[in-house]
Amino acid sequence: MRKIVSLLTLVLALAFISGCNSASTNSNTAVAEATTQPAPDNSEVTTKVDASGVKTQERVFKGNSRISRVVVTTKDGTRTVKAYSPKGEESSIKSETEDVLVATGDKVADAAGFVGDKAEDVAGETKDVAKDVAKETADKAEDVAGKTVDTAKKVGEKSASGAKKVGSAAVSGAKKAGSAVKKVIP
Repeated sequence: MRKIVSLLTLVLALAFISGCNSASTNSNTAVAEATTQPAPDNSEVTTKVDASGVKTQERVFKGNSRISRVVVTTKDGTRTVKAYSPKGEESSIKSETEDVLVATGDKVADAAGFVGDKAEDVAGETKDVAKDVAKETADKAEDVAGKTVDTAKKVGEKSASGAKKVGSAAVSGAKKAGSAVKKVIP
């Protein structure tokens, strides 16, 4: 019986020791502590490095309507950059003219090909142009109305003076006709 208890104790001790070794192995593969620091353009950059040496940097933009975050992953010297729009669209950025971890949100969105604001800008510009055209049309209408009134006055004045001339000519013609009749009929 003592041999069974001793054997059982030995097996339990080995199980405990192997369990501790696997726990320490698992803790080595865990992700190192992440560091977060403020970045330009109302954003934050969080950096993590895992046990295999893969470095992940995530920049989160607060309140940018074109881009929500960009993730830079460096593995074995190869850098990959992925950008995410506020709608959840993903875009890989192939060539970086500027470091996406410090560039403005609009420049990162341009590099990713996100054009959310452009449609709003076009709509705003169209609205402004429509207002300008409406004002210009109203001004032209006022000018035309003013010229029409001026022209109507001139036509009316000329018609009145023409009518006076015709009237005086008719009166003078009637006087001549009346004197001719008096000459004929004494």
